Amino acid sequence: MPRLLLLLVAAAGPLLLGLLALGAPRTADPCTAPLQWEGRWVQYDHSTGRNRRAAVSYDGQNQRIRVLQQHKKHTPCQRFFEYIYLYQSMVMFQIDQKTLECSKVVLTDAWDPFDIPLNSTFEDQYLIGGPGDSVEVQEWSDRKPARKHETWVGVYTLKDCYPVQETYSFNSSLVTSTRFFSLQLGISDPNVFTPPSTCQQALPHLMVQSHC
Repeated sequence: MPRLLLLLVAAAGPLLLGLLALGAPRTADPCTAPLQWEGRWVQYDHSTGRNRRAAVSYDGQNQRIRVLQQHKKHTPCQRFFEYIYLYQSMVMFQIDQKTLECSKVVLTDAWDPFDIPLNSTFEDQYLIGGPGDSVEVQEWSDRKPARKHETWVGVYTLKDCYPVQETYSFNSSLVTSTRFFSLQLGISDPNVFTPPSTCQQALPHLMVQSHC
């Protein structure tokens, strides 16, 4: 998805405050991430300095994702959308949360699941947090000996392989990161992947974020 048109994913520097390196040996292979979960994420675009918050339903089994943009404060002229990505049909729906106006566009990127590819390079294993209040994670990347820098870095919990953060570097000036939190296994309502009836007369292009 260059992870989803939306977009999104941070520089490979310090992940969070309070990292405590373990120096533990790597496992033989990357862990297997859950196929279905719901939760929230914050996507940070390093070129604009903006955070985008959303509630997310992820269905890796059926290759679909629903993203519901969230906002903490009133922003004049700003529109907030729901996005439904259906990769088996290679289409994406963009729905205005207020008016339900809908756009339908073709997806051009192949399905890219939230997991650790088997050919990934192990980078580190450490604790996020501190004594008595921490989570053990592993960090993986697509770094190869013939390439100086990685273009993807993923941090996943060691116990259950939940995504914690993913970082994508598309070029020297475009870096995005996604932080995941409050994840719950399963999909509570499969209907979130069904576009509303207004999408039967969908626009053939994306709507702009601001209407002023």
